[in-house]
Amino acid sequence: MRADRLVSLVLLLRQRGRMTAETLARELEVSTRTVLRDIEALSAAGVPVYAERGRHGGFALLPDFQMALTGLNHDEALALVVAGSRRGAHLFGLGSALASAVLKVVDALPEGLRDTAAGAAQRLLIDPETDLLSRRVAPEEVSDSIAAEVRRAVFAGTRLRIYYEAVGQPPKWRTVDPIGLVTVRDQGYLLAKRGTEDRTYRLSRVLTAEGLDEPAQRSDTVDLDRAWRERNVRFRTGGDNTSVVVRVDPVRREQLVATALAVRSEETGEDGRLRLHVVFQDARHAEWALWQHAMYAEVEAPQWLRASLHDRATVIAARYGPAT
Repeated sequence: MRADRLVSLVLLLRQRGRMTAETLARELEVSTRTVLRDIEALSAAGVPVYAERGRHGGFALLPDFQMALTGLNHDEALALVVAGSRRGAHLFGLGSALASAVLKVVDALPEGLRDTAAGAAQRLLIDPETDLLSRRVAPEEVSDSIAAEVRRAVFAGTRLRIYYEAVGQPPKWRTVDPIGLVTVRDQGYLLAKRGTEDRTYRLSRVLTAEGLDEPAQRSDTVDLDRAWRERNVRFRTGGDNTSVVVRVDPVRREQLVATALAVRSEETGEDGRLRLHVVFQDARHAEWALWQHAMYAEVEAPQWLRASLHDRATVIAARYGPAT
């Protein structure tokens, strides 16, 4: 919307000082001609923006054009700046809105507090794209249009029709009663009801979303944290889960547990290794997870998993054995 763009233009000039029309156009993702029209509109509305000619010219605001926001301490201001660097909001189609909001709040801070908060924020890195092993951490992609449609239905309390692609199944239409939205480790989920049954949908698997005019059949209040915990329990204890008893080197305990759905028991053996009873999503998940730990883990049960890992190791040993 143009009003939002005009506010963003003013805030950019407030925080960065003189900027060229080309730079403003890149920041606002519009054409240079649009920026020039916006500058004229701001001037007509009484905003003290002026043009400086010459090689280093551009547009600027008269000094002290600002409304101060008081009452925030340093840590509160820093928290707001850091919030703008989090990636979770993009899953719900709120990434640009968050960036715009933080820009406005930071601009309204008293000058000294704004400078110290912005400087401190440069010393913090939130959710980098790669971890220490150079593995790329790729957040799920959810289109803004789908996220906005889902979000509107959740907030308005109306039914939602989604074209959903479940794992290993062709996509199909579902009509649901949306309850709430949850984001976990850069993955977004829609909690909903379908008939009388609870359902959880990955936002990245929603291919199309259409809000309906019908009111959703749901309670007026919701405890999302409790609902999420209950669904986690059902997920971890139901379906075709695979239980594994494994001895693992303590240095690999956290990595192993991180890949499992649940740990049902744990004890330390005489040899110093940990004996864990862990649960995986299915047989394929269990085999993949245990193979990652190579000589650091030994499966005790089930026998089919021991045999499968033995066959894998035999193939690898043959491949890298002495040349004949």
